[in-house]
Amino acid sequence: MTMMIVVAAAIVVAGGLLIGAKPLQPRALWTVLLAPDGKIDSILVWTLRLPRSLAAFIGGAGLGVSGYLLQTLTRNPLAGPGLTGVTSGAVTPIVFCFVFVPWLSSVYYSLVGLAGGLAAALLTFWVSRGGRGRPLHLALGGISISLFLSAVTTYVLLLSGPQVPSLLFWLSGGFQGRSWTQLTYMTPWVLIGTAGALACQRVIGLLALSEQAAAGMGLQLSFWKPLLLLLAVFPVAGVTPVAGPIAFVGLAAPHIARLLRPNGPGWTIALTAALGGLMVVAADVIARSVAAPQELPVGIVTALIGGPLFIYLVQSRSFSFEGKA
Repeated sequence: MTMMIVVAAAIVVAGGLLIGAKPLQPRALWTVLLAPDGKIDSILVWTLRLPRSLAAFIGGAGLGVSGYLLQTLTRNPLAGPGLTGVTSGAVTPIVFCFVFVPWLSSVYYSLVGLAGGLAAALLTFWVSRGGRGRPLHLALGGISISLFLSAVTTYVLLLSGPQVPSLLFWLSGGFQGRSWTQLTYMTPWVLIGTAGALACQRVIGLLALSEQAAAGMGLQLSFWKPLLLLLAVFPVAGVTPVAGPIAFVGLAAPHIARLLRPNGPGWTIALTAALGGLMVVAADVIARSVAAPQELPVGIVTALIGGPLFIYLVQSRSFSFEGKA
């Protein structure tokens, strides 16, 4: 199943390479991919479209894995980068640094986002009784913190003057103009989170059963829970400086993966990453083709899809978290 999702994502990526202000024919695309010649079609594919599509896939994969880890940590189906305050916690200090610390290189924005995301997640978990409260309790705590941080971000935007348009463009979420450099900058953070989650799959399986069962089997919760939280924030810290906040992917991808019932936590993590990548790549293709030559922010497309899904999850009678080792 995971391989099928990856193949579907590859097909969407290939289709996205054909779509744009200057459409390409499949034969021309194949020629350019095999033998780039520096002409206009080659530049379109290798400089503009391919790194953008790969960045969308890797970013979506990272957000999906982050959501899966947060849901497992809290045993809460409403947990995710957005609803636990992680995304807002990463965004606000980055905007602050962009406006008030302009001499700080963007290379350090991931570290800034990592610190902010961790702080916001810890605060949300504290508000929701360590993540063990009712699902709506966690959601309300995360939304409250996100709203507070969004208000701070808005205030900073009001003070930013001529920098507002570029910041608003980034805050809408998207991969417009993303290059190989930004892809290289983002990928290690996603790989650390994903590889770390796969390496901890046995621990994740035990936590998915219950904290009591995990502790009874000798798991050191005081060590593993903070480590998994750190791994959950790593992808968000890498994706946010490059693409801005992308909504609902971290909430939806783990749920869809569980509906497909993969065999064990390792396959669930891999399937969640593949689904997250597919969702964002598809959203990116829609965003730049539905109103061509104008583009919609990817964050708007994912929000339009994820909003109804979130309402369904909240109202569903079968709204629960189930895990297996």
